[in-house]
Amino acid sequence: MKSKQRWILSSLALLSAVVLLIAVRVDRFGQEEHAEPTDAIVVLGARVRPDHSPCPAARARVEKAVELYRRNIAPVVYFSGGVGDNAPSEAEAMRDYAIGLGLPANAARLEAESHSTEQNAQRTTLLLRAAGERRAVVVSDPYHLLRARQYFRLQGFEVATSPALVSERNSDPLTRAHWTLRESAALLLHPRVLFASAP
Repeated sequence: MKSKQRWILSSLALLSAVVLLIAVRVDRFGQEEHAEPTDAIVVLGARVRPDHSPCPAARARVEKAVELYRRNIAPVVYFSGGVGDNAPSEAEAMRDYAIGLGLPANAARLEAESHSTEQNAQRTTLLLRAAGERRAVVVSDPYHLLRARQYFRLQGFEVATSPALVSERNSDPLTRAHWTLRESAALLLHPRVLFASAP
């Protein structure tokens, strides 16, 4: 019985160590700015509130994307995300917020059907390729960027990343740790994503 308990404790300790190692990688990667002049900016969605406005995380992502647009990082911005618990789609809510911040309407593109990071990458990659755009920078919360890049790699599309550092999910240390550990556990359960290599 004691040997079985030791095995369980050892396994839990090893699992915890692996999650922490992934968490360090997720956090470090997400805090780094990799934006450079490219063909398009892609903003990954977050939930829409009952009043039909984007949640704080989505607003932070949009604000970062508009900042990049103003810096001439790219001439167009793709907003990705479908309809969740509240209408409109995440993409539409983010686009409207971006236009309110000064983004020209003709610079906005919509991908309003996806419901996961994997679908964000799949559907947005199709739109990017159809438009002849070969490079993009993806904007999201820092904890989310490594997994997002990996999903784009699985679509054969390499992207740079740009973190929305002012997001509430990043500014509070406990909240940042929660989301980073949650993300790390998700990556551990999907090694295909974690170890996706550049195309």
